Amino acid sequence: MSGSARASKLLRIYGRVQGVYFRESMCQKAEELGITGWVRNRRDGSVEATVQGESLAVEKILEWARQGPAAARVEQLEVSEGAGSHASFQRLETF
Repeated sequence: MSGSARASKLLRIYGRVQGVYFRESMCQKAEELGITGWVRNRRDGSVEATVQGESLAVEKILEWARQGPAAARVEQLEVSEGAGSHASFQRLETF
């Protein structure tokens, strides 16, 4: 996916997104797409993630995050500009 501009986004995902393999599935999708960043559960029941990579890859993971894994029910996806630099994609502990 080389040749396109880079993008960085901060995501908040709401709905039935904890306890449904969301973080691990997002890690797998990020690795598949060459995305760096992190994903973590939040105490309010949402999932938060930072995704960075080629613009096309970031768009693809945003598309994936609108549905998540099979057991998830995404009700809302908030996307804002992200920041920072990450060498890999990590699953973090609850925040």
